[in-house]
Amino acid sequence: MAKNKETKSPTGKDAKGGKSGGKDKAAKGAAASAAPARETPEGYVPRLRQRYQDEVVPRLRKEFGIDNIMAVPRIEKISLNMGVGDAIQNIKVLDDAVEEMAALAGQKPAITRAQKSIAAFKVRQGMPIGCRVTLRGVRMWEFLDRLITIALPRVRDFRGTPTKSFDGRGNYTLGIRDHLIFPEIDYNKIEKPKGMNITIVTTAGNDERAQFLLRELGMPFAR
Repeated sequence: MAKNKETKSPTGKDAKGGKSGGKDKAAKGAAASAAPARETPEGYVPRLRQRYQDEVVPRLRKEFGIDNIMAVPRIEKISLNMGVGDAIQNIKVLDDAVEEMAALAGQKPAITRAQKSIAAFKVRQGMPIGCRVTLRGVRMWEFLDRLITIALPRVRDFRGTPTKSFDGRGNYTLGIRDHLIFPEIDYNKIEKPKGMNITIVTTAGNDERAQFLLRELGMPFAR
């Protein structure tokens, strides 16, 4: 009895009308590239968040006499903002900035555009001039942990973060001149160091509570 053989047309398609092999491999490759690089384990709690719950919350309640647990100051979100003025002349610089910020934040940033035209700087309204990203939840706590324990100690001649960068409502903005302090950035692939602003938004309501919260989390404020 003769064996059944799969018949193919001269165009490389099988009898059912599908392409033989190539299309399936491309689909598998696309699915693999779309899959997340790392999944968060179930029940995972970032180290800094655990410290906040176990150590910082009781100290805040004792220091400020807070009875209601829901009124304890907490970190709501962290915003990263990177301005890239060189993108006016070379758009590839902005593409590199987006890729680098994505490596820092763990999520894709959004492109920021000029709100108005400035002839002296050759900026037109709507022109892409930077990128930004907002972190919440697990990514927020992990980024803050890396910032405090790894990145800031790598700043040259570091003497502590300024205490006058609060906005009066408990939000703190820190300026970074060189993003190479983060270990996620590959020094060999960077053409020029870039700066960024890091804004930590809290529910403290005033600067005194916010500073106490960040200091207890490990923020190295200048003495």
